[in-house]
Amino acid sequence: MFTNIVTANGTLNDRYILRRENLYQGSNGRFVERFFIDETKSYIFKPLTNNTQLGKEVWIFENILAELPLKYPKILSSSVQNKLSNNWIILEDLGNITHTFDSAIALELTALMAKWHSLPAERFSNTELIGPKPAIEEMANHILQNKEKVFTIFRLHNISERLESILFSACTSKSFSAAKVLCHGDLHQGNFGYAGGKTVVLDWEHCHLNIPNWDLFHLIDMSHPDFPKPDDHTLRNKILDCYCEETQISVPDRVKFKQEYYLFSAVFSVWMMLLIQSDLDNQSAKWTAEQLSRQLKETIRNLVECAEEII
Repeated sequence: MFTNIVTANGTLNDRYILRRENLYQGSNGRFVERFFIDETKSYIFKPLTNNTQLGKEVWIFENILAELPLKYPKILSSSVQNKLSNNWIILEDLGNITHTFDSAIALELTALMAKWHSLPAERFSNTELIGPKPAIEEMANHILQNKEKVFTIFRLHNISERLESILFSACTSKSFSAAKVLCHGDLHQGNFGYAGGKTVVLDWEHCHLNIPNWDLFHLIDMSHPDFPKPDDHTLRNKILDCYCEETQISVPDRVKFKQEYYLFSAVFSVWMMLLIQSDLDNQSAKWTAEQLSRQLKETIRNLVECAEEII
């Protein structure tokens, strides 16, 4: 069906396409596109958008997603080759996706997350699955190595010395769980939403083994310049309670579990704060200064709330 749709150079062949539209740009500059072969049939063309994830999305589709009770776009055709530009997939088009964030979708995603976290980690221990960001321990080390930059940003945003002390103690302690689960890896708001009245989860190429808080943070507290989240700190605890219920964490262990999440979230948010400030200073990001400033404000709000919870 898709013969000749993609050229030998790994690009869409306009000769066989009625029209096309860009959806978003990957980290390597290539665009994910919707294309039409006639007025009624549209598909999604996704070239390799992150050069470190060669063949990963196809592997995950074939080995993981079919086991999970969730909706995601099916891969209809693909090419996995050593030449990076020749790697692509064609997916079914689920239509316009509403990237909302509210209690209903957050709790539904939490229940689904518990299911993919329950898959035996040893199944994937010999598979090279790579996350999109450094491990939380590396983030903590980066923060400690850039104390002066952190202090400068804290002063600009009126973060108290008391919270500074808490956050740097968190980075120094690094008391994070060693238990690994299969994580989606990049569960920010742009990678989930509603389509056709159903919750969908997209872009699994960053799926990898990590601690449960990785996915929880991306769902709860990860900020994104394109998808601002509402200020609702009560939802954080609802999601954590839901996860504890779904994974059968005992009531006595829930306080410890939540404290570790607050610690993780605070450290990750400080690391994100440094990254966003660097983008603002260098004016090299693909987002506007207004978007980045809003993202920075949201990130600082989240880290302050989680630092207060550590107390």
